[in-house]
Amino acid sequence: MVCDGRGRGLAFVLTPGQAADASMLVPTLEQIRVPGPVGRPRTRPDRVLADKGYPSKANRAWLRAHGIAATIPERNDQIAHRRTRPGRPIDFGGQQRARYRGRDLVERCLNRLRQWRGIALRSDKSAGCYHAGLCLAATLHWLATGERSAVQT
Repeated sequence: MVCDGRGRGLAFVLTPGQAADASMLVPTLEQIRVPGPVGRPRTRPDRVLADKGYPSKANRAWLRAHGIAATIPERNDQIAHRRTRPGRPIDFGGQQRARYRGRDLVERCLNRLRQWRGIALRSDKSAGCYHAGLCLAATLHWLATGERSAVQT
């Protein structure tokens, strides 16, 4: 799941239970479509905040190639490997640490969506029905947290 800075869902990719999260970063980011007032919909975020499950070389290379800044800490095994083969370390200083605190937005968004009983209990047997339920719950969440209309009646 990808969400915006206000904790509203932007894109979902359903995977089998045994699929690794790191392999789904790129397909999930490719699902983003945010229409603006004019022109093509926006498809690329300014920055990606992710936890230690996503710092693969392929993910970092894809983000770099698409001009997306990343706030993803390195895993301990990657740090140990870097000590044996020196290279450019990943900058994870004070500003990155402050940004990293915002990564829980996705978890809060998922918890908001799980307030629907059908999503929390996974009572939908087919992936299409479950995905439709997620989209409906996310749409209602968007409507509940959207800006108020400038026109008052």
